[in-house]
Amino acid sequence: MKKIIKVSTVLVALFFIIFSCTKETTELSDLEKVRKNNNTVSYPVTKMDSAQAISFITKQKIQELLDLSTLYTSGNRDTEIDSVIYSQMKSYFVEDDSAKLQPILKQLDSFKVKTAKVGNIDVSKKIIGTDTLDFAKFQVEYFDQKNRSIGTFEKNAQYILKLFPVKFKKEFRFYFIDFDAVPKKDSVSAGVIK
Repeated sequence: MKKIIKVSTVLVALFFIIFSCTKETTELSDLEKVRKNNNTVSYPVTKMDSAQAISFITKQKIQELLDLSTLYTSGNRDTEIDSVIYSQMKSYFVEDDSAKLQPILKQLDSFKVKTAKVGNIDVSKKIIGTDTLDFAKFQVEYFDQKNRSIGTFEKNAQYILKLFPVKFKKEFRFYFIDFDAVPKKDSVSAGVIK
């Protein structure tokens, strides 16, 4: 009987030792995720062969840019973290031009946007001459400080997927050429007929 009690106490002690050593995983907060957005993630071409995957990546990049923009506009814009956020936002564009960011920031300021959520997205290609241009038409819903909807807006963005070879693999990186661009008309505007 003593032997059974000793064996059972050793097994119970062993059970507690094994389960007390399990490591709990902690999830990053939304602020930590936004801070780490820097547009350096590249995606292998072999895995991105469908329009659904391109649409998903485009929606993700639009959401990341809007998250950074709302975080920037909610700050003082004169601290070190604000300058880091601003440089991260500029890294989403092909050209290092702050003029591309000003319309986004101006609109977020005018509506006093706290958060933004990207909705429906439609990715399309247009061929002009020998160039193939990639466009995304999407909806974005803005929310105020009290998380009330300000409104849903139709937006357009032109983007490019640049090849970025890494260790004998073909990969690409995502960059915006123009954000909230006015789409070019397919037809000629009507004039005065005599």
